Formats: sequence, structure tokens, C-alpha cells
Amino acid sequence: MDQENSQYPYEPEFSLKKLVSDRLGDIKYIFSFRKALALVLITGALLGASTAWLWTPTYTARLTFVVDDSKSSGGGSDLSALAGLAGFNLNGLGGASGVLAGDNVEELIKSHKLIKATLLTAYDSTQTLADRYAAVNKLDKKWLKYSPDGKIIRFPLNGIHNTRLQDSLLHEMTELILIDDFGITKTDKKLGFFEVDATMKDEKLAQLFCLRMLDQSKDFFISTKTKRLRDNVNRLQKRADSIGAILTSKTYTAAAANQGTLDINPAYTAPTANVEIKERDKIVLSTNYSETVKNLEASKTMLSQETPTVQIVDEPELPLKKNRLKYSIAILSGILLSGLMFSFYILLTRKKTKT
Repeated sequence: MDQENSQYPYEPEFSLKKLVSDRLGDIKYIFSFRKALALVLITGALLGASTAWLWTPTYTARLTFVVDDSKSSGGGSDLSALAGLAGFNLNGLGGASGVLAGDNVEELIKSHKLIKATLLTAYDSTQTLADRYAAVNKLDKKWLKYSPDGKIIRFPLNGIHNTRLQDSLLHEMTELILIDDFGITKTDKKLGFFEVDATMKDEKLAQLFCLRMLDQSKDFFISTKTKRLRDNVNRLQKRADSIGAILTSKTYTAAAANQGTLDINPAYTAPTANVEIKERDKIVLSTNYSETVKNLEASKTMLSQETPTVQIVDEPELPLKKNRLKYSIAILSGILLSGLMFSFYILLTRKKTKT
């Protein structure tokens, strides 16, 4: 039995007291290098202060808006509200539908298409938001090596026929914005309030991007939601205008025919029949015109009811919230990191000398 036990290495029992004693010994050993430790901590504090001083501040533009869809009001919304009190979400079973249903608003605002369209709007009279974003984040200099003429890549206002190089840079900016600079959240799952945040290194750029992003999204929402009805209204409007023009012409023709029958011998029936035919055509056109106008007004009413309203509740105003690294946090972080690194180094070198 002793021979079997001797084949396994001896493992000492775990002792909390010994563990605490060893760690206290490590701390005493580290503090034995007081001068070196003080020098390292001071250096860390200076590095932290330098980092805070060199840190580029950012600015956050925050915008809150609400989507009011007339079709979402009614019994379905009441049922959703009652279910929300019980902790259930029935938005998918009723209420708003299509592009404005549930979380679709958040996904649509974060789409590449809308972000690129926003970047191609004007920053000032000489540059677009894309030009300014590339300059602030030094992307224009980074991509200068790809420019065929050796000039900084610029983006035309509302550019449609961009080059492959412009599209590539625009795509990279869009990815960076989605990762770090832009976000949208729903403040309350039971309400239709949304909050849009844009955090960038340029104050005016952040404000303009936030506002223009909502404008692009609002136009997209409304045009998508009401496209079918708008097409129907336009078709009925053209039909009403066409019938109205023909009806006006027929009215003048019928009046002229009636005037011409005053001097005709009553024995002749052909002119009278001609007048009756023109009057009949006029009546048919008048009936068609009235029905078309009635349908047109009904379609306009439906279009008005279907058109959602995107209302801004709070918009970003200058000066924006300034985000910068505080000196206290930077100095404390520098002291902590430098102290930990020094401690690990001292303890590792002591173990190596022991071995």
C-alpha cells in the first residue's frame, strides 16, 4: 500500500490562511521597491493626463420623434395596450402594418441606403456631409493613395453617378457610422417614441447628420406607405382632367348646335337629331366626370388617412453635449494600469530568480 501511495506526488492541503499570507508577502515585496513604484505611478499619472489632453472630443446630437399612423389607432391598439400592462407584446397581431410595423422603423433608419443619401447632402456651400466626415476622421488622406489623379476624393451633392472609388469610400464611412457613430432606440416598447443619437468629432456634422437622417427616413416612410394610393390619385386626376376638357369642348359644341337650330325650318328633322346626339354625349360625359371626381375625392381622403405623421419631439440644438476624457479618470486609470504592470513585472522576475 505504501508503494502505491509513493507513486503519486504529494499535494499539500489547501489553506486559506496560507493563501492570504502569500499575497500579503507579495504586497510587502512590491512595496520594498518604493522609489521605483513611486516613479512608475507618477509616470502613469502623467501619461493619463497627456492622454486626456490629446483626446479628441466628440459631440452627441440626440433627437426624439414619434410616428403617428392613423391605421394603428383603434381596437387593435387598445388590445395591445391592455396586453402591454400584462407584459405581452401584441404589436405583430394588429395595429400598424407594413414599413411602420413594430421594429421596422429602427431597421429602416439604419439602412445603408438612407445613410448614404444623408451623407450626400450639403454640409455647407463647398462640401457635403461625406466630405466633412472623411476629413474629420482622416479617411480622405487614408484613401488618397487610391486616387488616380492624386487628389482628395470628393463627393458631389446628391451624387448619383459615383465612381467605383467613391462608392467604396462611401461604403466604408457607412460601416463606421453604423458601428460607432449612430444609433436608434425605442424609449418605451409600449409607446411609439424613438430616439436617434449621432456622435461625431464635428459638432455641426453631428447635428446635421441627425436631422437629415430623420428627413430622409421620413420621406422614405411616407412615399413607401402611400405609393399605391398616390398612384391611384394621380391616375384619377389625369382622367378627370381629360374628361373635363372633353366635356368643356362638348358643351361649346352643343351650345353652337342649339344656336344653329333657331334659323332652320322645323320641317327638317336632321339638325334637331344632331343637337340631341350632342346633348346625349354631353350628358354621358358629365355623368362620367362627376363619378370620376367623386372617386378622386374619395381616394384623396384615403391618402390623407393613410399618410403617417413623423413628429419631432426634441431636436438637437447647439451647443451639443461634449464628450471628452476627464482628467481624473485618465490619471486614475494611468496610475492603476502602471501599478498593475509594475507589480506583475516584479513578481514575475522574483519567481524567475527563485527558480
